Amino acid sequence: MVNHRIKHISIIMDGNGRWAGERNMNRSYGHRKGIEAVKKIINACLVRQITSLTLFAFSSENWIRPGNEVKLLMSLFRESITNNINALHENNIHVKFVGDLSKFDKSLIYHMKDLENLTHDNDGMNLNFAVNYGGKWDIAQSVNKYLNKNNFNSKSEISVSDIEENLTFYKNHPDLLIRTGGEKRLSNFMLWQHAYTELYFTDCLWPDFNEHELDNAIRFFHSRNRKFGGLRAVHQIENNDK
Repeated sequence: MVNHRIKHISIIMDGNGRWAGERNMNRSYGHRKGIEAVKKIINACLVRQITSLTLFAFSSENWIRPGNEVKLLMSLFRESITNNINALHENNIHVKFVGDLSKFDKSLIYHMKDLENLTHDNDGMNLNFAVNYGGKWDIAQSVNKYLNKNNFNSKSEISVSDIEENLTFYKNHPDLLIRTGGEKRLSNFMLWQHAYTELYFTDCLWPDFNEHELDNAIRFFHSRNRKFGGLRAVHQIENNDK
C-alpha cells in the first residue's frame, strides 16, 4: 500500500501475554513472538516510507509486573539490541530510546547508548523506543527542565511552547496511533503529543499484527477528515496551496 500522508506512526503493542495464553504457552513465549512482530512492522514501515515509528516498549507502570517477567523483558531488550544492531544500521535507521533510562541497569543502558551512537548519523526512518516512559512524567520533566534553564525564575507564565520544546518527543508528533489487543485508551503514552493524532484500535493481538493489519490502520487514517478545528481537511488545504 502506497502511503502519501502519514509521516509518524506510534504503536501501543498490547497482547503478548494473552496471545501466549490462548495457546497454553507461558508469557515469555508471547513476548518473543512480539519481538518478531516488531521486526516485521519496522520493515513494513520502511517499505511504506514512514518517516518515524515510535513503539511503546516498556511503560513506567510495567515495573509492577511480577519480578521474573520484568527480568525477562530486560533480558529480551538486551538480546534484541545485540541481535539487530547491524541490521538497523545497514537499513539507515536512526534509533533513539526515550524515557527515564536511569532505572535500567548499566549493562542495558550501555547497549542502548551503543545502538543510538552507531545510528546517530543515519538519515533514514526514525525509530523511537519508549522505555520506562510515561506521558505524565514527560510533561513534568519538561516543566522541570524549563525551570532549571531559567534558574526557577520565570518572568511570565510558562507557555505551551515552553513545555513543548522541552518534551522528550518535541517535533513530528504522531499522525496515527495504533493500539493492538482490544483496549481503547492511551495508557499514559505521549499524552501531549497525541493531542491531534488519529486513534486506531484493533482487537488483533500484537504477535499477530502484520503488514495487512498495518494497511488496515493506514486506510482508516486516510478515511479521516482531519480539520484540526478548521472548516476544511488538512489535505484539502495542502492541495489548494499547490
